[in-house]
Amino acid sequence: MIRDLLPSWASSAEVYGDPPDARLHPAEEAVIARAVPSRRREFTSVRHCAARALGELGVPYRPLLPGERGAPGWPDGVVGSMTHCRGYRAAVVARSHEAAALGVDAEPDEPLPRGMLDTVSLPRERDRVRELAALRPHIHWDRLLFSAKEAVYKAWFPLTARLLDFHEADLRLDPWRGTFRADLLVPGPLVDGRELRAFHGRWAARHGLLATAIALPQPASAISRASSAREFTPNLL
Repeated sequence: MIRDLLPSWASSAEVYGDPPDARLHPAEEAVIARAVPSRRREFTSVRHCAARALGELGVPYRPLLPGERGAPGWPDGVVGSMTHCRGYRAAVVARSHEAAALGVDAEPDEPLPRGMLDTVSLPRERDRVRELAALRPHIHWDRLLFSAKEAVYKAWFPLTARLLDFHEADLRLDPWRGTFRADLLVPGPLVDGRELRAFHGRWAARHGLLATAIALPQPASAISRASSAREFTPNLL
């Protein structure tokens, strides 16, 4: 599912459920030692996915310990993102000379809890969600909006080491192309000396799940990839 949302230069792995052979490094065990069983399972399984994705990239696995704001510390020369929700775990990685940032998120294809949409969205975004719900009612657009904003944050934070409030990005979902755009309402990070003003990504709704992904290429190499069949929507500065 997640692989279909990514360009060819990103490696990914996903599981539906918790593999019985998933194991943690002792340093990771120490981090999660006091967690409840459900948290332990998702923590373990998503790192199982990360190990597979890194192996596909040819990078040896090392303990992925949570850093600031819980962001995992990836090996040198690698950028990545992980996600987990009920029944699903996934990890995405790429070489840092190819990718400036990655952000992925998965959610159950269910409505957000009552009142949550008002917390995570702008009034104009809520108007768009209502329009999308009338157009394609089988998709829970409120949850998809939330997922896309989570993907935006996961791509934003490694570039800035700053929080990004839900109301600091204006997000538009394309119901037919499976894409989205998040216009930043605050100064964006500098990527190759240029201010990033928006994130572009892709989304999918399958198997009772919603998935969103952002793959921001390094500007110096983006042009050479533009003709690749899997470069669906470039992240434009």
